[in-house]
This record gives sequence, C-alpha cells and structure tokens, in this order.
Amino acid sequence: MALLAGDLIQRTVVAGTARLLPARRIRILAAWQRGLAHLVLRTVSIVGGARFSAIPRIPGEADVLVLMNHQSLMDIPLVVAAIQGTYPRIVTRARYARGKPLISHMVRLYQYPTVEPGATVRGQVAALGEAARTSAVPIVIYPEGTRTRTGAIGSFRTLGLRTVLAERRWQVWLLVTDGTWRAARLVDFLENVSQIRGRAVALGPFPSPDPGDDVDGFIALVRERMEDALAGLRDDA
Repeated sequence: MALLAGDLIQRTVVAGTARLLPARRIRILAAWQRGLAHLVLRTVSIVGGARFSAIPRIPGEADVLVLMNHQSLMDIPLVVAAIQGTYPRIVTRARYARGKPLISHMVRLYQYPTVEPGATVRGQVAALGEAARTSAVPIVIYPEGTRTRTGAIGSFRTLGLRTVLAERRWQVWLLVTDGTWRAARLVDFLENVSQIRGRAVALGPFPSPDPGDDVDGFIALVRERMEDALAGLRDDA
C-alpha cells in the first residue's frame, strides 16, 4: 500500500510540479527522492530494528561519478542519502523500468540509464554514454551488476563503467557499505531486517582518466580501494 500511495503522489504531485516549474525540476525531484530515502532508512530502523552508522556525504555536482558495491535493497536509499543537494541518476537493470509500483515510474521520471546484465546491445550502450555525457546530476553505477551472497565485492562487469568513463572527466567517489548483505533480496529483507547493521565509508574524489585514455589501471585501482575499504569496515565491526 505504501508503494502504491507513493506511486500516486509521484505521478501526480511530484511529476506535475516538475513539469509546471521546469527551472526548479532538479530541486523538486531531489527533495522527493531524498525524502523517500530518509523515510525508508528511518522506517527500517524504528520499525524493523535495523541500525545504520552515520551516512557519508558526497558532493552533488554534475561531474561526480559514484561507484558503489552492491549488497542489498538498502543500497539505493543509502546512496541517495549520501549525495548532497541533488539526486543521482542510477544505472539500473532494465526490468525495473516495468511493472514495479513507484520504482518503475521513478526510473522514467529521473531518467535512470537502463541496461540488461551483461548486455552488449548497441542501443543500450549508446544511451548510457549519452546519459553520462549530458547528465546535469551525479551518475551512480554498481560495477558488480548484482549482489553477492556474502557481501564480498564480486567481479566487475566493466562495459557500463568503461562507457561512462569514456564520455567525460569525472570526480569519482567510492561508496562502500557493509552489514546489509543478509537482506539482499526482498524475502531476505523481510526475514533479516532486524539483523542489519549498516556501515558505510566514502573515498575520493579520484580524478578519472581523460576520455580516450586507457582505463584498465584506473578500474583496477578503484576496485582495490573498494576491497580495502570493505575489509576495513569488517575489521572495525
């Protein structure tokens, strides 16, 4: 019911106001999305018994690219809450653009780039590149593309990341979280929400290579930093 109510408000009040006031579109959409993110985090804490450490702050500038490890359903509200003053465009699986109350409309309203896992479809790659090149708000990408059962950082699916890096110079931030992986799927979340002990750290910014330069070394560097940060979070738990 909450998703349906939120979907109705988003489709009417939020989207309608953004259309009527195009000069304030980013501010309107940011307020709605950040409000939802904080509502979700507070609800799962107060009602579900989850606990989260202080959320890091990442600047909400147009040249910011956020790479985040992918552990659970909490990843999206956490990254939205971390980015300050605006909203991110999150690279999202194409299946979420259809049939999901609130979420599917948000994918379209916020113009999230959509991809199929492992896809090499030329149209999707071109659309992702165009979104990266022209975006006036930060881009978020989960390089693993999927969640892991242990919360460890899995293999990077680099096509999407390479496409984004090829379009412009970025200030790359790494948002690394731990403690939420037992709630990776909805069924896991419902069973284990009280066990969530979320912790997060932000590293950066790391200037990306110039478009056209080799990015292999840069991708290896940020992956190593993310693995080290995750190990640090687990050592401190």
